[in-house]
Amino acid sequence: MKLTGTRIAATMAGLALLVLLLFMADLFLGSTRIEVSSVIHSLFGRGEPGDEIIVMQFRLPKALTAILAGMAMSASGLLMQTLFRNPLAGPDVLGVSSGAGLGVALTLLTLTPLFSLPAGSIFTGWGVILAAWAGAGAVMMLIMSVSARLRDIMTVLIVGLLLASAISAVVNLLQYFSNEAMLRTYVIWTMGNLGNISYPQIRALAVATAAGFAIAVMMVKPLNAMLMGETFSRTVGVKVRRTRIILLASASILAGSVTAFCGPIAFIGVAVPHIARLLFGTTDHRLLMPGTALCGAAILLISDLISVMPGGGHVIPVNTVTSLIGIPVVLWIILGKTGLGRRF
Repeated sequence: MKLTGTRIAATMAGLALLVLLLFMADLFLGSTRIEVSSVIHSLFGRGEPGDEIIVMQFRLPKALTAILAGMAMSASGLLMQTLFRNPLAGPDVLGVSSGAGLGVALTLLTLTPLFSLPAGSIFTGWGVILAAWAGAGAVMMLIMSVSARLRDIMTVLIVGLLLASAISAVVNLLQYFSNEAMLRTYVIWTMGNLGNISYPQIRALAVATAAGFAIAVMMVKPLNAMLMGETFSRTVGVKVRRTRIILLASASILAGSVTAFCGPIAFIGVAVPHIARLLFGTTDHRLLMPGTALCGAAILLISDLISVMPGGGHVIPVNTVTSLIGIPVVLWIILGKTGLGRRF
């Protein structure tokens, strides 16, 4: 059911309000109980020392990261689904997240111990994100070259899954020969974590997300044309090859940056675009791009709230929660309950 202009505006505003409320909830709730008044005082630098450390050094960075990562991964998934005209395309399914992970593995498990680099060196800072970008971009280029030769979308998906398995084998080999300290660092990274990011890293992630999202927004018209196929796109003046490269760059920046700083975040990129399509009842990227970003931010904030088990004293990997949320959506798509697959 398509929404009217008024309802679309109301839905978009409602999503924005939901993200704001979830952001506040992520500050107030956590594995450690803190009074609401103490959280508010801590935000203004007047809280108890212990509470202020928890709020300002853990909860606030984690909530900001959840918003950025949710927006980036969901937008990246939307770009890939349109680019491949495949409802099951996404950073994790097509092996892009695996490619970014391989770049990080090579940095953490090979370059860092090989050259005895300290924790604060470029190879454990910007070097990680550059390696993730390179890994994600390389996989996307390979998938695109395969898709140009193979027209069957399921075959492209199978190639992506095989590529992800091959990358996993290489990473396992690197883990086998790595030292215990770096192996522990990498294994923790693979679990997905929104809470181990510093403010300088958040700024870097924000810049990368803004750049990738800006590129995607500028490509809204070609994206809408590509929903109708390459032949139609060419007839309306879209330079398909150039558009593919630009979309590849945008998707790689978005997915690679999140994977570098937060580790693999499963199923957000696959599931969230479909949730946005259901919510807005359209495939128009002028609405889907901001709508998908807001949905992604909201769902990752919800996942983060669940992962900290408010008041329980335990924290579970956010990747586990996003998988439990995303898998039912993907199964719904495969079983054809929504008919979304027929829109590609």
